[in-house]
Amino acid sequence: MIGVAGGTASGKTTVCNLIISQLHDQRVVLVNQDSFYRSLTPEQLKNVKEYNFDHPDAFNTELLLSCMETLKRGEAVTTPNYDFKTHQSVGPGSKQVNPADIVILEGILVLHDERVRDLLNMKIFVDTDSDLRLARRIKRDTVERGRDVQNVLDQYAKFVKPSFDEFILPSKKYADIIIPRGGDNDVAIDLIVQHIHTKLGQHDLCKIYPNLFVFFSTFQVFIKCCSFELET
Repeated sequence: MIGVAGGTASGKTTVCNLIISQLHDQRVVLVNQDSFYRSLTPEQLKNVKEYNFDHPDAFNTELLLSCMETLKRGEAVTTPNYDFKTHQSVGPGSKQVNPADIVILEGILVLHDERVRDLLNMKIFVDTDSDLRLARRIKRDTVERGRDVQNVLDQYAKFVKPSFDEFILPSKKYADIIIPRGGDNDVAIDLIVQHIHTKLGQHDLCKIYPNLFVFFSTFQVFIKCCSFELET
């Protein structure tokens, strides 16, 4: 189970898709934290410009935890869908997610909650320049979510940037892997995929040979070994 976090429009989805594209021999499912936004009340809808979508309370984390725990047990689960134009959650039960060899959870606050972190075998933080993230967010929110540029800028200054500094950036310290430049970092993506293949291979060996004990290495040790070999 892999978590991919990072600021808004940092390239998290791109990173996930690149990882998935190289894991064609495995069953992989992608779960988006955005699907677990809470529906806005009529009162909140009247003042939607004053609502902070980047705050942890904006998400139904209890439902997210329940879904991820079910997937971790190897069982199918149904997840909600969120409509960004109406700000309403459709579900739960609107989308079925089947169990898989690899489950990737993607979202801005994936590493914020300790209970979610404890479910993850690998924690990734996508680190992208703030100006580039803002430019991407303007393009995404105006094209895909029906917002005007001024509204996006106002929301960024009032909520997005402060929430990034208070909640998202501090969660970076929990990451096993930090990817500078997001989806443009081919070396990081390749190393992650290699590590996933290694872990899956170790897991398969233990299933075939139940009396075999494998010393599971961490990704940090793997990187250290690579650095040592390069120096020599």
